[in-house]
Amino acid sequence: MGRTLEIMDTTLRDGEQTSSVSFSSSEKLTLAKLLLQELRVDRIEIASARVSDGEFQAVKEITSWAKKNNLIDGIEVLTFVDGGVSIKWMLEAGAQVQNLLTKGSLNHLKFQLKQTPEVHFKNIRKSIGLASSKGIKTNVYLEDWSNGMQHSEEYVLDYLDFLETQPIERILLPDTLGVLTPEKTALYLKKIIGRYPKLRFDFHGHNDYDLSVANAMEAVKAGVNGLHLTVNGMGERAGNAPLASVVAVINDFIPDVKININENSLYKVSKLVATFTGFRIPANKPIVGENVFTQTAGIHADGDHKNNLYFNDLLPERFGRKRKYALGKTSGKANIQKNLQEFGLTLNDDELKKVTARIIELGDKKERVTAEDLPFIISDVLGNNIPDKVQIESYVLTHSKGLSPTTSISVKINGVSFEENSSGDGQYDAFWNALGKIYKKQKLSLPQLIDYAVRIPPGSNSDALCETTITWRTKNKEFTTRGLDSDQTVSAIKATEKMLNII
Repeated sequence: MGRTLEIMDTTLRDGEQTSSVSFSSSEKLTLAKLLLQELRVDRIEIASARVSDGEFQAVKEITSWAKKNNLIDGIEVLTFVDGGVSIKWMLEAGAQVQNLLTKGSLNHLKFQLKQTPEVHFKNIRKSIGLASSKGIKTNVYLEDWSNGMQHSEEYVLDYLDFLETQPIERILLPDTLGVLTPEKTALYLKKIIGRYPKLRFDFHGHNDYDLSVANAMEAVKAGVNGLHLTVNGMGERAGNAPLASVVAVINDFIPDVKININENSLYKVSKLVATFTGFRIPANKPIVGENVFTQTAGIHADGDHKNNLYFNDLLPERFGRKRKYALGKTSGKANIQKNLQEFGLTLNDDELKKVTARIIELGDKKERVTAEDLPFIISDVLGNNIPDKVQIESYVLTHSKGLSPTTSISVKINGVSFEENSSGDGQYDAFWNALGKIYKKQKLSLPQLIDYAVRIPPGSNSDALCETTITWRTKNKEFTTRGLDSDQTVSAIKATEKMLNII
């Protein structure tokens, strides 16, 4: 059956060390509930002791909720070797598991604490003993452990020999400065786990060289009992090992290891953390990025249509997401057909060619087209069966602060071009006045404009399109024309051109 690996999420503690990020008490409580109950992580590290009154209040609220739901053993707080001050803080806050921060490298011990190993171990023994006497369980962090193994391995092993005699739950091994490679991760952890088979070890990776996921994978293969991860890879400097990516890697590449994470909630929690923190998720971030389940090239969409040739095991449905097919200048007919299926629409080959050409045209302008734009594009391209006896050949629109907008236009009517210019209250009003001059000189009449509405496609977050709908009234009837463009005034001019041909 394999072994079960513990996942400890430290978004609320180590992840909060992301520059400019701070969770409120209510946000911490909300995320604690989601992480433990919906995402089903095994443990969460929620705060550092003694930091602030706000942190104290947040811990009190979380521990109170956790006790009512029998989850208090999964709530952990970072503490310090401080003669019992952290323990007093924890007792008042209601926490029952401390993650005691100690020195995992001789360099840190000598130059930051200016202590000998003997003094440090003595103080640690007192902290663990005090916690135990108060009913508090202890895990021990070996800060800078990775550098300790590289430069002072004898110290690390002496320290672990000492910890083997102490009443602790777990030993937490952080790559504090993100200096490990996958090879070194495997080497150091296999050595330690082989030497101390009865101890429980967690690995805590940082991402300074973008190796945190690979290092976490090697740590699991080496036999660690737990991993420390953060939502969206939040954390100091380049951040920590990202929860979603590591979960997918374990589930897909390490079959003899089981984790309790509910993959389907990863995306939801990721988006909520991004909302709370303002820490934006890169569009290409694996699993949770906006684009990672989006096919852009038409050949890929065509391959998906033909026996899912471009699928891998990272199916979006695993993570509560859907596959998308981008629309732009690299879109082929297959991309568009995939999007049409979502709307229950079908086009014949000729119609599909026209719509494809329009989307490519927008893509060449560097406009971003979304699926929600597609019905508008179809309506614009295929609904324009009006004769083009009138063509608005060119126009210049100007708008300056303190001056009335002006427009110069050239209009071809039955093969003859006419030019005129005018000013107005806005760019479209100036255009309309110039057009009126041309029609008046030709003894032609224009209808009355009775309604003018602009909108973007419902649900669209695109910068590509807006639709202007204008309602006109002549002596005999009312009718409506629509124009579509990325520019509001241009879309109105297109709607006007359709009207000129109708009349």
